[in-house]
Amino acid sequence: MRQSRYHSRASRNQRRAPRPRLGQLLRDANTRAHQRANRRLGRRHGLTSMRAAIDGLSIYDEIETLQWPARLMRWLFALALLPLCAITSMTLFTINEIGQQDASYWLQLLKSREFLFFFTGMFLMGSWFFSKLLENFFLYLYVLGHELTHALTVYLCLGHVSSIKVSTDGGYIMTNKSNLFISLSPYFVPFWSVVVMIIAALIGHFTSFRYQEELLYFAIGGSWAFHMLWTIWMIPRDQPDLKENGTFFSLVIIYLANVSVILCMMVLASSILTWSNVLNHWLNQGQLFYSMSERVFTRVISLF
Repeated sequence: MRQSRYHSRASRNQRRAPRPRLGQLLRDANTRAHQRANRRLGRRHGLTSMRAAIDGLSIYDEIETLQWPARLMRWLFALALLPLCAITSMTLFTINEIGQQDASYWLQLLKSREFLFFFTGMFLMGSWFFSKLLENFFLYLYVLGHELTHALTVYLCLGHVSSIKVSTDGGYIMTNKSNLFISLSPYFVPFWSVVVMIIAALIGHFTSFRYQEELLYFAIGGSWAFHMLWTIWMIPRDQPDLKENGTFFSLVIIYLANVSVILCMMVLASSILTWSNVLNHWLNQGQLFYSMSERVFTRVISLF
């Protein structure tokens, strides 16, 4: 059973939860009893269980954690991925070095009409997020996208989803398939941006209208900001999904995946960047990182 629960009643800025009333305690106890029964039933049918929570108010008392050998292996693998994170980040931050003649990527990007609409969408969504207007509505959309991402990745992994539930109080899917990709995909797949691009492609196939591309960039900017803001807000809130896969390991994977997604979006939106020159730049940054690491290591060794 794949089960993700989101508690949206607490304010985003709430630092200390009030003491729960007797009725709330009874409802929580009843919910835990149902969850334990569902997990036992799921195990009988060969289903697996994973969970997530918001606001650090997880009511799950049976988080499945990794055994120490598996935890150690994931820590070592996460450490091995840190150089890739650094190289990919260096590639992103130095992408201005890729250009044609005197052209600068960032300069051309800032001057482009597409970036203007993309940034406007991001700015408006960010302003809406921090204003907390229609907070429950956007929370519902995020939970819906989160669970649908889990469901789609289950099908991509040839699994089966038996049920799905989404509400402002929480959401879950039940599935017979569970792996790292399914578990962490909502943290780096901008679901609503993908939906926007699919809808735009379908509309573009049948008709065209004025400002069609500008509207697309505006919608992608808003939906991507929506994904990033809610994901950043959710991750620190004691996510059982991250704990079950190893928190440090999960965060490294999430960071590397998101930076890679940003690079891919830049290539798709740019007339200067190509897959080949970005890859070559990434390899050059890898060589630079290796040289820097070698010099630092040599200097540290010389101190002893």
